[in-house]
Amino acid sequence: MKNKHQIEKKNPLVCVLAYDGLCTFEFGIAVELFALPRPEFDHWYQFAAVKAEPGPLRATGGIMIDAEHDLSLFEDASLILIPGWRGVDAPVPEELCQALRTAHKNGARIASICSGVFVLAASGLLNGGRATTHWRYTDQLCEKYPQISVDQDVLFVEEDRIFTSAGSAAGLDLGLHIIRKDFGAKAAATVARRLVLPAQRDGGQRQFVPRPEPKTRLGSGLSALQDQIRASLNEAWPIERMADEAATSVRTLARKFTDEAGTTPLKWLTTERIARAAELLENGEVALSDVWSACGFGSAETFRREFRKTMGVPPIKYRERLGAGG
Repeated sequence: MKNKHQIEKKNPLVCVLAYDGLCTFEFGIAVELFALPRPEFDHWYQFAAVKAEPGPLRATGGIMIDAEHDLSLFEDASLILIPGWRGVDAPVPEELCQALRTAHKNGARIASICSGVFVLAASGLLNGGRATTHWRYTDQLCEKYPQISVDQDVLFVEEDRIFTSAGSAAGLDLGLHIIRKDFGAKAAATVARRLVLPAQRDGGQRQFVPRPEPKTRLGSGLSALQDQIRASLNEAWPIERMADEAATSVRTLARKFTDEAGTTPLKWLTTERIARAAELLENGEVALSDVWSACGFGSAETFRREFRKTMGVPPIKYRERLGAGG
């Protein structure tokens, strides 16, 4: 007879939390990755839905669900997955927090998708560690739980048997990572192909974060200069030219930018050029090979380096993912 350890290694038990207000897409990710039968593999996961509270439970999309198991099943779990949460300010029941702490202490891995990180944060399991979540929620996570080091760029974080993912679809990246750890790269690649996904995505979530609207009226003469520069980003704009156009000294110009824009003139210029390049890549107005010159970068190599540093992916990848074609 197989002992529990042998069963655990070959067929890990994945418990996915169900709760009132359930995030249906995130829950579906968990089902697709870990519950779907995989006859092509000799071994695969056991799967169970665990209710955080008495059912039936409401789920996004106007449906009701129930789950067979309660929180006691966490005691047998290899992996516990929190598929979002009903609100970043919604209270997390202490019974759930305690069940998660006990399961982790007993060796279970715990993962969250998107806003599910707030459940882990409430349990205290993330204190002193790193975590991530959707870019919309990173500031709130930092404010509510300053003891957590929040990485705002990555698709997922793994630390001390705790996994957190960024926005909803990043749960797929995290799930494939866990499958890769449990069953190897070949198994993860097979699952990714069935999902029509890359086995591993490069870049973080910076590429998906809306760029802030530039300040157009800063009050003491900079707005006219900034508008002039934006209208001619393809031209060379050394700081001396900026100062001449603003009828001021280089030192005074630098001070005004620091005081009113919170950055240096040249850093502001680079940010504007990157923002314009992203627009061109998205709408397909300019051929990829011409974007660097249209935005005033000194060379194609400088453009690629600065764009990747700011956006997290090379220009060609950005156009493939977010653009209209090239």
